[in-house]
Amino acid sequence: MNEVMIDTDTLSLFLRNDPKVAAIASKYLTLHSGFTFSIITSFEILRGLEVKSAARQLQKFGQIRVLSKEVNLSQDVISKAASIYAELYRQGRLIGDADILIAATALQLSLPLITNNENHFNRSAGLQVVNWAV
Repeated sequence: MNEVMIDTDTLSLFLRNDPKVAAIASKYLTLHSGFTFSIITSFEILRGLEVKSAARQLQKFGQIRVLSKEVNLSQDVISKAASIYAELYRQGRLIGDADILIAATALQLSLPLITNNENHFNRSAGLQVVNWAV
């Protein structure tokens, strides 16, 4: 199982112990020291957990962050994101900025994106989308 990038919704399902996601993630983690995800995913996860005052999940996410590769935004990612935005805008198929930045990060790293939000991410040309929740 090769390295992949985890989207916010899949990481959230993992934090909630979704059986399908947890089973695949456990296999993945036996081969890799942690997950790879965007700094944008960290923000989205932390934002949601803070709103819910989910102390147990905040602690679990903190442990995951220590073991994982959290990818910062770079000039290359920002340029790729701007290109994705322009293309989706021209097609009349825009998605949120956070999703565009996550897609651009995965594309820049040449990693498949693990997400349950296939409808949005399949709009990004060249992005390989995999769903662990089905």
